[in-house]
Amino acid sequence: MMRILFTGASSFTGMWIVKQLVAQGHAVTAIFQRPLSDYHELRLLRVQALLPLCEPIFNCSFGTADFLECIANKGPWDLFCHHAADVTNYKSPDFAVGTAVASNVFHLKEVLEALLNQGCRKVLLTGSVFEQHEGLGTMPLKAFSPYGLSKGITSEIFQFYTETLQMKLGKFVIPNPFGPFEEVRFTTYLIKKWALGENALVSHPEYIRDNIHVSLLAKAYGFFAEKISAQAGFEKMNPSGYVGAQGTFTAEFAKQMRLRLGLACQYELQTQTDFAEPKERVNFDSVAFIPWNEQQAWDDLAEFYRDFYLKGNLS
Repeated sequence: MMRILFTGASSFTGMWIVKQLVAQGHAVTAIFQRPLSDYHELRLLRVQALLPLCEPIFNCSFGTADFLECIANKGPWDLFCHHAADVTNYKSPDFAVGTAVASNVFHLKEVLEALLNQGCRKVLLTGSVFEQHEGLGTMPLKAFSPYGLSKGITSEIFQFYTETLQMKLGKFVIPNPFGPFEEVRFTTYLIKKWALGENALVSHPEYIRDNIHVSLLAKAYGFFAEKISAQAGFEKMNPSGYVGAQGTFTAEFAKQMRLRLGLACQYELQTQTDFAEPKERVNFDSVAFIPWNEQQAWDDLAEFYRDFYLKGNLS
């Protein structure tokens, strides 16, 4: 059993990862930036799902005096997982890169030294395939957006300080996750359209992306978290799911939901004219060796959609 300090647990992927770490027998202390009363709708549901599983610390932000106090008073620690990141207006071209990086690495050296004082030599940082120099695909491997740029710079700063302090840094690179409790992104957009009996428009069917069930992603994270050694250095995992054109993924998603929800699941692949993003960006590490039930994942996703969107429990 590891004693794990985890940031970013209220996020879509964060909730799933914490649940997986606990299922593997680890004790997780989860840091939440805001008080419990400030969480609403989908994010509140995620937090509530975790409360029986972990030790929650509310109203505590990375790098602050309260955070450093938590490290000192709640330790010792075996692993620190920094899953949180500044995502304010992350889709905007005006995303504040410098502000985000400053938040992501706030007092990082002090944080790492405090962890070392509590016996922790292992850090696991979450990255994104949309960072610069990540994944495989259209060259050059540039950042997709200012947000992606901020994640890449954050990673470089973490590598610098963990190397300086002779700690182990593991980096877990996330592609395109989808599943229950996700914000309204591509797959949720599709299901909301289909729930209304409408035709979903797919505006970027030619992009080659790497979509992965969030339950499989969480299992891959749990595997990697246990695999990281305490020996100083750097390790990385880039778990891969369904690699292919977004149009092809849409067809598969529609087929699986049609079977389970009885909806028409109609869509239109539009002629793509906008190629503002790199045409191809995917991960490359197979996770086929991880025990996981694909059909159960589709069943669970359909059940979530049935309960929370088809019945109107979420807008």
